[in-house]
Amino acid sequence: MSDPTRLADPKIIAVANQKGGVGKTTTTINLGAALVEEGCHVLIVDLDPQGNASTGLGVEPEDREFTTYELLLDDAPLEDVIKPTELDGLNIIPATVDLSSADIELISNEKRSFLLHDALRQHAMDAFAYDYILIDCPPSLNLLTVNAMVAAHSVLVPLQSEFFALEGLSQLMLTIREVRQTANPNLRIEGVVLTMYDSRNNLSQQVEDDARENLGDLVFETMIPRNVRVSEAPSYAMPVTEYDPNSKGAQAYGQLARELMSKKVRVAA
Repeated sequence: MSDPTRLADPKIIAVANQKGGVGKTTTTINLGAALVEEGCHVLIVDLDPQGNASTGLGVEPEDREFTTYELLLDDAPLEDVIKPTELDGLNIIPATVDLSSADIELISNEKRSFLLHDALRQHAMDAFAYDYILIDCPPSLNLLTVNAMVAAHSVLVPLQSEFFALEGLSQLMLTIREVRQTANPNLRIEGVVLTMYDSRNNLSQQVEDDARENLGDLVFETMIPRNVRVSEAPSYAMPVTEYDPNSKGAQAYGQLARELMSKKVRVAA
C-alpha cells in the first residue's frame, strides 16, 4: 500500500506514445543506461505486454516468473519482481504477454488507476535507492498507460522524425491533461525527444521545424539519430551505450541523459 507520509525519492518518468515504432522502448533502455553512466541508479518498469525492454536487457522468458503483472494484480513483493541487468546500477521489472489481460482484470478494481502509483511508493522501495524510474508504456492509451501517468512525475514523449509524426500527439496531450484533472494534478511533460533523425533528410528537418514551432521548448535540444548501432544493440541484449559506446547513437543518449538531468521539468500543454 502507498504511504502518503513518504516522499517519493526517485524521479518517475513515463515514456509514452500511443503510436508504435517511434523508438519508445529503445529510448527507455538507452536513456536508462546513459543515466547509469552519469552515476545514477535506475529502475526500468516494463509495462508493455510485448516485453521488448525486458528482452533488450537480457531478461530471459524463463526468468520472468514475477513481473509487472504480479506487481499490479497480485501485490508481489518488490524484491521478487525487480531483476538485475548486466549493467550495474540498472534494474528492471520485466513483463510478459500476461500483462495484455491486465486491462480487463483491472476494470473491476476500484483503485485500478493507482496500482502502479502505490507499488512504486512502498516503504520497501527505499532500500533500492533509485534516482530515476523509467516506465516503458505500451503503444496505446489504455489502462496500463493511465497507471503509468498516475504513477509518474512527468511524461517523456519519443517522436519519430517521419511524415505524420505530429498526428496523434494531440490525443496523447489530451490524455495527459485528463490524468492531471482527475488523478495526478502534478503530472508534467518532461519533454518531446525526436528519434530516428537523419540530418541529410529534408523530411527529418521539416519534422524538427514543425515540432519546435508547435511545441516550443517542450522539444529537447538533443535528437537521437537514425543509427545502425542503436538498431543492432537489442539483438545482443545490450543498451547501445554498452554495445558501442563510441557510436553516434550512444553519444546522443548520453547527451539526452545530461540534458534531462540539467533541465527543470517542462510545463504541460
